[in-house]
Amino acid sequence: MRTTLITGATRGLGLETARRLAEAGHTVYLGARDARRGEEAARRIGARPLRLDVTSEDSVRAAAKLVQEEAGRLDVLVNNAGISGPATSAAEATADGLLTVYDTNVFGAVRVTHAFLPLLEAGEAPVVVNVSSGLGSLAVAADPPAHASSVPVWLPALSYGSSKAALNMVTVQYAYALPHIRINAVDPGLTATDFNGHAGNRTVAEGAEIIVFMATAGPDGPTGGYFSAAGPLPW
Repeated sequence: MRTTLITGATRGLGLETARRLAEAGHTVYLGARDARRGEEAARRIGARPLRLDVTSEDSVRAAAKLVQEEAGRLDVLVNNAGISGPATSAAEATADGLLTVYDTNVFGAVRVTHAFLPLLEAGEAPVVVNVSSGLGSLAVAADPPAHASSVPVWLPALSYGSSKAALNMVTVQYAYALPHIRINAVDPGLTATDFNGHAGNRTVAEGAEIIVFMATAGPDGPTGGYFSAAGPLPW
């Protein structure tokens, strides 16, 4: 049985991924900042609630200690927790605004990966899935029309997009340094969730498809890549 942790999993893509993996037989730790919401969500899908705030070193360490005590290993880590940040233009963006977004979207993924790395090392065919976005593609941002077939929706979003571009680089660096762990970034596409006011053109089930696929692909699956459900994405 695979042991899996999904951060930011009380709703949307995180919850759907947790549900699907629990249904597939994984022991799923459902990461949640709010303990009550985490317990309610975990109860609904047969997962284990895990109090986890990715912006807090103490919270991340405590979560890793609990999983160590209960499971002794981690086979799959899905770094899903993320925030959109302020809807401002590039001219209006501030360093403080970017710092808030990066603290969750980039530093949070690094905090969790670092803390759980010993458990992943003890896992069987370990996997890390970093939930990125098509908005993190530099190639698409530089020339949206040329890449409309791979990322059909592009929006100006300095803080969010740059944080996902940074997460993509984090993914590649980890994959290069840790070749025995499959580590990939994925783009769920513009999915209708609370995250974007349900403005997406994809359902939660459709958006979660690439996350679940990368979380469950065997040891011969890809690593160090950036994928959507349609295939590889341009960096």
